[in-house]
Amino acid sequence: MTDSIWKSVGFFSFSLLATLVVYSFSVGSSAETEGDRPQKLDVGESLEIRSPRSQEDFKAENKGRYTAPPIRETPVQKLEAVRVSSAIPQTNTSVNAELITIEHSKFRILNSLIAQTPSSDSQASREISLNGRRFPIAWTQWNENGSVRTAITDTGAMQALGVELLSTNRSDVQPVLWFPVDPKRPISLGAKFISPYRYLDITELVNRAGGQLQVAGNVLNIDFPQPQILNIRQGNQTWGKRLVIDLDRPVFWQVSQAPKQGAVIIEGMATPELLAQFQPSPTADDAIQATDEDDMGSGAPSPAPTKLDEQLFSLQSDGKITKLLIDLPTAHGVQVFSLANPNRLVVDIRPDVMKQRDIVWAPGVIWRQRFVRLDRSYFPVNWLEIDPRSPGISLKPITSNPNTLEGIAPLVMTARSWQATAAINGGFFNRDSKLPLGAIRQDNRWLSSPILNRGAIAWNDKGQVKIGRLAFREMLTTSTGERLPILLLNSGYVDAGMARYTSEWGANYKTLTDNETIVVVQNNRVTQQLQAGLAGKDAFAIPTDGYLLAIRKNGAPASVLLVGTQVTLESSTFPADFASYPHVLGAGPLLIQNSRIVLNAALERFSTGFQKQMASRSAIATSARGTLIIATVHNRVGGRGATLSELAQIMQKLGAVDALNLDGGSSTSLLLGGQSIDRSPVTAARVHNGIGIFLSTSP
Repeated sequence: MTDSIWKSVGFFSFSLLATLVVYSFSVGSSAETEGDRPQKLDVGESLEIRSPRSQEDFKAENKGRYTAPPIRETPVQKLEAVRVSSAIPQTNTSVNAELITIEHSKFRILNSLIAQTPSSDSQASREISLNGRRFPIAWTQWNENGSVRTAITDTGAMQALGVELLSTNRSDVQPVLWFPVDPKRPISLGAKFISPYRYLDITELVNRAGGQLQVAGNVLNIDFPQPQILNIRQGNQTWGKRLVIDLDRPVFWQVSQAPKQGAVIIEGMATPELLAQFQPSPTADDAIQATDEDDMGSGAPSPAPTKLDEQLFSLQSDGKITKLLIDLPTAHGVQVFSLANPNRLVVDIRPDVMKQRDIVWAPGVIWRQRFVRLDRSYFPVNWLEIDPRSPGISLKPITSNPNTLEGIAPLVMTARSWQATAAINGGFFNRDSKLPLGAIRQDNRWLSSPILNRGAIAWNDKGQVKIGRLAFREMLTTSTGERLPILLLNSGYVDAGMARYTSEWGANYKTLTDNETIVVVQNNRVTQQLQAGLAGKDAFAIPTDGYLLAIRKNGAPASVLLVGTQVTLESSTFPADFASYPHVLGAGPLLIQNSRIVLNAALERFSTGFQKQMASRSAIATSARGTLIIATVHNRVGGRGATLSELAQIMQKLGAVDALNLDGGSSTSLLLGGQSIDRSPVTAARVHNGIGIFLSTSP
């Protein structure tokens, strides 16, 4: 479930023609002296700026039309337990093109252009360029009243341009904030759904930045005059620390962060004086290495956490962009928003960085973000509410490798290659062998069997869904009347007995245990019997007209499966009705059934350590309205992630009738419109599989 940031990003160095340009910089904390202390904030800027559209404002403005279901806990507005407030406009942005891989001793910035290879008809509009820096963001153009309109994906605009998406109950209009003259009067951008993404018309936005739009082959070039960073001021707040970046004009920006480190990448240049003033400390401690977001610093001894009254940031420039590199205190994050008159970016370092929102994204798809309270803790919950009965919406298990069950990849790349509109990470897998550990059934084909009677979700294309514990068994009957149980199908899980491997596994099967007996079956007849040696040393071709049987310890005696023996195969699920669903994905443990918490991780043979773990979580649930709740939960404000019990309570508050835990920790990822919407991509590990949501028609 967990993986180092270096491992999670390292995959990009050799996958799908990735091109990496690496810049290395030293960075660290330094004690602030009077000589290099920045100018203090103006009195007005030290005050909190009220959110232009709170949840209450949104509901009042749309009375009679607002269709959001009631949340059993009022969304948090003031977190008294930790003395922070969510009243400031909040942006939780991350950008896939600007993958920030960070060591404490050095910030290593990887500007990554990922050359995707989806279907040829969509390849032409998958990249944008900001003054020469490329991002894997889809774009499109159309004619409107005699003029050409240019649009990029809404989540791409959020992550690459710094556009803040506000709540809306109309999928064709998206209110945004980007250097607003009046924060209470957002800009309304036209929105269009063109499968598989939702696009925002950015024509006027680029004009406001003084930019030009040009198409060069498959790339949309957005070129604009380079803004200048004039000054940086800072001040302490009750909830954390605020930096104000003064600019001579509006600017595009991106945010990326990992535990203890963050970066704001500004498409502009700082003055030489500012770069000289905010250099990294030469005494920066190099003992801390970046990890996934669930690592809050426990375990090995580490230096004392950064304090808010210390100098937290430094500036670096490569001649095109400026990077504000931030040492984050424990359990803090970065949120950025913009203001005009004068133009400035406000960077807040605080524990509650998520922006609360409700966006009707497309018919049958609503994107929600809320803080959910449990006792004295507040959890940031990011979820999609999907109506599987809505025309054009379908779901399917997706895997990272279309040719074999072996392989892992960042979910964002897997979702793009499948042309999925949205996706969440799915079931468990072995990170070393890169093999699945649970049920995957796709289009009525079992890719991998369930294990250990663990929880699973099944669904069909009519919008019918079943969640429960699932077992699977196959029985092989020989022509001599022997009945031999097959315990596993195409599974990376290893147990005594006999397992079966089909071409869904791949072209070859490499043994998973020592001294396996391999039986080759073609056209329902045993054609070979082979003896293997040490695990992983021998590979056997899997016939396309049959399968392999791997006999392990305590398995069937090889003497009953001699060459020439005729065999028949039966398979069944428990409960039996799971077999009637074309799609199944297993994970576990089961959290809720019939609106009641039924969590029993020990029954599903999860370890004691797993049961007690506090981590980021992914879950999927059904609601009383017939919709699906596809959710991620990250670290509570000021603390660690959720336990399984807390996750069950959170899903119950979201209105879950039946709910299933999915793989979590660094695997937790929620995607929409080709981008990650719940976490900075640098902290997301590679995963084996997920659940893809597909919108096949334009509303």
